[in-house]
Amino acid sequence: MNLYENDAGTGGSLTAKRLFDFQISIFMTHLSNYGNDRLGLYTFESLVKFVQCWTNLKLQTLPPVKLAAKYFELFPEEKDPLWQNPCDDKRHKDIWSKEKTCDRLPKFLIIGPQKTGTTALHFFLSLHPGVTSNFPSPVTYEEIQFFNGANYNKGIDWYMEFFPIPSNASTDFMFEKSANYFESEVVPKRAMALLPRAKIIAILINPVERAYSWYQHQRAHHDSAALNYTFYQVITAGPDAPREVRVLQNRCLLPGWYATHIERWLTFYQPSQFLVVNGLQLRNNPVAVMETVQKFLGVTPHFNYTRALMYDDNKNFWCQMVEGGKSKCLGKSKGRKYPEMDSSSRTFLTNYYREHNIELSKQLNKLGQALPSWLREELQHTSWS
Repeated sequence: MNLYENDAGTGGSLTAKRLFDFQISIFMTHLSNYGNDRLGLYTFESLVKFVQCWTNLKLQTLPPVKLAAKYFELFPEEKDPLWQNPCDDKRHKDIWSKEKTCDRLPKFLIIGPQKTGTTALHFFLSLHPGVTSNFPSPVTYEEIQFFNGANYNKGIDWYMEFFPIPSNASTDFMFEKSANYFESEVVPKRAMALLPRAKIIAILINPVERAYSWYQHQRAHHDSAALNYTFYQVITAGPDAPREVRVLQNRCLLPGWYATHIERWLTFYQPSQFLVVNGLQLRNNPVAVMETVQKFLGVTPHFNYTRALMYDDNKNFWCQMVEGGKSKCLGKSKGRKYPEMDSSSRTFLTNYYREHNIELSKQLNKLGQALPSWLREELQHTSWS
């Protein structure tokens, strides 16, 4: 819109002089009842007439779809939605259905990264009588993957349908695990907007081992790059390598930038809301880890995992103890043994992650959390190099 001012009062000609260009948007309130509220429509019409009468602004409107396109052309940063907790605003609660409740949102998230033990932690937590996971997805199984992809545009009603209505909102701990949340650039901001009081759990193993495990995981799932290229070829591939190789390389290497990703999460969540779990300890001594996790969450009642878990020699993994002293284990892929990593790949990755591991140690010290054993070993190796 152009705003014009008359020069008559300053002795100039009666021609209009353009001062500046600007745009004004006028919107009705989001409250749904105003759609059929005559007083609301009257107020809006009166505002338009006031602007027309007492300003030289030129008012324009468009059909809804075109108006939306114009709006996002002017404000592209608002094109992507950011779902906030509806129960943080009384006005939202007042227009919500009585059947809805924000107690149906999770109290904590397991964010990954992939191939570090997130499925095992999810399984162990689900044994706790005071902890409830989301309903499974027909597409992504135990993971909802809401905050990081197309599912986010389906809205919070879609998200809450994955959780039961708690029997006791103050004691029931609901959670979800989506292992690709960890390294996402958009998830921390989105999660904070909807779940500002949630606690966040990340599981870390040696990034060298994590990269190799992902490569072997993709081989088992018949990824063409993993089948046709060696691990060393994938992780050392240059920018001219085939696209499928570079995609696999990124999925092997980038999640291991632990300090970078944790720093992003700490931009939105307080250190007291963030726990780093040692994935190696989770594998070797899950009872001790589950003690730490229960304390961090403040979940009650306290659950004795020594009576719930047993080590399965055949599976080479900790499993649920069931009647008759038998074990109930995770799927066939858990505990799978891979060929040893070649020394050239290990040397390359050790050098690749050196600075990342140093930054991670500084970060964990600031958080007041113990350094995982694998990280201490890597730092010692670095000091000897």
